[in-house]
Amino acid sequence: MGCHMIDLPFSALDLKYPLTAEAESAKPAHKESGPPWLIAKWTFPARGDLPPVHLTWYDGNNRPPLQKEHNMPDWPEATLFVGSKGMLIADYGHFKLYPEEQYKGVQRPALPRGRTHHENWIAACKTGNPAESGCQFDYSGPLTETVLLGTVAFRTGEKIQWDAENMKVTNCAKANEFTHRESYRKGWEI
Repeated sequence: MGCHMIDLPFSALDLKYPLTAEAESAKPAHKESGPPWLIAKWTFPARGDLPPVHLTWYDGNNRPPLQKEHNMPDWPEATLFVGSKGMLIADYGHFKLYPEEQYKGVQRPALPRGRTHHENWIAACKTGNPAESGCQFDYSGPLTETVLLGTVAFRTGEKIQWDAENMKVTNCAKANEFTHRESYRKGWEI
């Protein structure tokens, strides 16, 4: 679910590659399955005039403590943006701003309706143009890489430092075992 849930802040905040990743859960990493819940954290560098970002993902039934403290809705899937002047909780159809009294009456800007996932898929199939799919791999690659680095940090039990240009963890040799494969099983070679 990470790629779906982190998509909103990743897009809105113009994120690309994290500098660090760390993760925690109630149970230690299992070789063949994920934990029942996970909290992953990443740091991103400044981007032009945009400041550095700290991003935390609560997977499973965990929620950010701020959500309960401010009596925010408990939507099944939502993103909480915390800024210096307030907070925004949003999903792809709803939003609420906090403190509510400060932002009372604020309306969501009108956005042009884009094609649905299905319409994008059909257009890509009909035209033979992968760009019509709505999936820009220069965007989805770093997004997926970020989510997977949270898993790598969980599996190592350490906060890792990521060198995106060289696709290498710089502070934990054990982590690089999860980012590269030296050889593939017979029949699965690339």
